Amino acid sequence: MPGVTITRTDVPAARERLAAGTPAAETFLLVDVELPEDAPAPETPIADQLGLHDEELDWFGRQGEAARAEFLGDRAAFVVPVVHGDAIAHLHVVVTERFLATVHRGQAGLARSLTAALRHERPDDTVAVLFLLLQEALDTFRRAAVQALLECEELEDDMFENRRLEQVYRLARLRRRSALLHHSLRPYLQAIDEILTRRMMSPTFPEDRQRRAQGFQTAGRLVLADVESLQDATRRAFASYSSLVAGEQNGVINRLAIVSVIFLPLTFITGFFGMNFTFLTNRLETRDEFWLLAVGLQVAVLLGSLYVLHRTRVWRRLLDED
Repeated sequence: MPGVTITRTDVPAARERLAAGTPAAETFLLVDVELPEDAPAPETPIADQLGLHDEELDWFGRQGEAARAEFLGDRAAFVVPVVHGDAIAHLHVVVTERFLATVHRGQAGLARSLTAALRHERPDDTVAVLFLLLQEALDTFRRAAVQALLECEELEDDMFENRRLEQVYRLARLRRRSALLHHSLRPYLQAIDEILTRRMMSPTFPEDRQRRAQGFQTAGRLVLADVESLQDATRRAFASYSSLVAGEQNGVINRLAIVSVIFLPLTFITGFFGMNFTFLTNRLETRDEFWLLAVGLQVAVLLGSLYVLHRTRVWRRLLDED
């Protein structure tokens, strides 16, 4: 890219490059520092190692730092969350009129998309590059939210066709995914909105930068809406799964009710006439009396139970559910 120097290196080489300044033939400098993921916390802050001696930048490059945005006079610093695979990486950014430096642990997943955006957009200053960087980070949330939303909808459709226990685990994983995206994106957008709103209220803030800031704020609200839609979809899918389970349980209860209506009267009659009362043992002497009470009474009770089931239309409801 003409007029721009892009350097990816380690901390010592980045310090030398920043200290050397921007060549006269070039407009600004972009420096990307990738730290090892398992590297211990350094005794000297990363900002001091890069030659950015500023007490307000002691957090710059520190592991576990939450999303933030700060305007520090002649420079601005950010901690930008980026969706990288199943995790959220944090990209530390400091920008001045002369250079833009980024620090991250491990791969942040923005190198290819940002390089393509720089090639097509050809920004003329570091602030334009900053907004490209912020937009590319925001796009990672949009892609992750849309992908998870489509997966949730497919899973919900599959539940109505064939409900399986593993679907609960997948729904729980998607719900956790939506919570992670929302938990990372919302504080970041709030911090960005605060600093951009204060800067846009300044009369010295250029008009083209105001347009970029307003465009980013609009895009941020849209992406947040996508993430919230994903949360609603996961809640709806869990409610659908619970409704299916409740429907199956109701069917089982109705079948048990039918069995109870039929066999409880028969069980009562069998138990009653099975007791050794003197009246039963002395009076029931003929075979006809035996068949009348032992079989005929039970047949009559069975027919009465079936009639009750028919009148209450329990059979029809079970057939409709099936």
